[in-house]
Amino acid sequence: MALIVQKYGGTSVGTAERIKNVAKRVAKWKAAGHQLVVVVSAMSGETNRLLALAKEIQADPDPRELDVVASTGEQVTIGLLAMALMDLGLKARSYTGAQVKVLTDAAFTKARIVSIDESPIRKDLAAGTVVVVAGFQGVDEDGNITTLGRGGSDTSAVAVAAALKSDECQIYTDVDGVYTTDPRVVPEARRLKTVTFEEMLEMASLGSKVLQIRAVEFAGKYKVRLRVLSSFEDEGEGTLITFEEDEKMEQAVISGIAFNRDEAKITVMGVPDRPGIAYGILGPIGEANIDVDMIIQNAGVDGMTDLSFTVHRNEYLKAMDVLNKQVKAHIKATDIRGDNKICKVSIVGVGMRTHAGIASKTFRTLAEEGINIQMISTSEIKISVVIDEKYMELAVRALHRAFGLDQPN
Repeated sequence: MALIVQKYGGTSVGTAERIKNVAKRVAKWKAAGHQLVVVVSAMSGETNRLLALAKEIQADPDPRELDVVASTGEQVTIGLLAMALMDLGLKARSYTGAQVKVLTDAAFTKARIVSIDESPIRKDLAAGTVVVVAGFQGVDEDGNITTLGRGGSDTSAVAVAAALKSDECQIYTDVDGVYTTDPRVVPEARRLKTVTFEEMLEMASLGSKVLQIRAVEFAGKYKVRLRVLSSFEDEGEGTLITFEEDEKMEQAVISGIAFNRDEAKITVMGVPDRPGIAYGILGPIGEANIDVDMIIQNAGVDGMTDLSFTVHRNEYLKAMDVLNKQVKAHIKATDIRGDNKICKVSIVGVGMRTHAGIASKTFRTLAEEGINIQMISTSEIKISVVIDEKYMELAVRALHRAFGLDQPN
């Protein structure tokens, strides 16, 4: 008997019929003798509907009240799934994040988990009950409802799995695993049987939508065995997220290509090239709770320099507003330019550590397609480039082919 945490995303519970199908799948695992905790998202499209409704009432919704509204989607799903399980003759009980209790900080709309009280879950599991937990949500020390940010149900599931020291955390979604890249862009993309936590962490941070980056971070930190599976297929091994030291065979040089359309680039031009200038620019951005991704500072000329960085496209206008109102005059910048029509394309693979020439091959491939590189960022196992958004699919296809990712294992 194993203790299994399963997570089902919005498309997996998008209709009453799909919720019933999830219940049948859970019942099979229960019949096999396993203890089950099921973490669910809101029904597909429900969170977007709730956020849109809030914005109809208040153009810039109050973060605390927005979390109160947004968290209700998961509450509906857990109740319906518990009913579906009862209808199959199983003992089931639903829990909101506050009831578990999933304790978070007070950063509304993007809270971080501090701790989880797993004792009520363990009590129910010992009694043979299937526990159904609302993903995406928690509660702060003052009892305020908080949410973990979009995709936060993955994080909820992994955090619960870590707290319970589960045997496996299974993430059920609308794809049957992690692919070399998005099959909608490259039909020849292959499903990976295994991928290391390092690679998955890079892919998640670079735009792969299969798993949320914070979920992968949690899994890596607490050694949670993680598997990605399809909720629409009865059989299949999916993709196992492994620790690199578990792998007996040499890794492929490149495991996958990630991309992200949700990027915007900002360049602060003509600032004095002196100590503290980067903080003078990025300090106010951080204080505005805007996440910065890639950063490049050009070599100074005549005592002046330019600094470019990328932010999420949804925060582009906010970042530009902060720079123009709080930064430009203070640091005496000559100009602030922005471009919200860029994208980031990245190649990822632990094999890059032991193989030379990966960067040159990447740049040559893009050059042969006439694609100009605007920014470059590297780590031990990834190379990322910022390019014009209109060339994104061409770049992904060309790199996928160049590194042989379309070839069978």
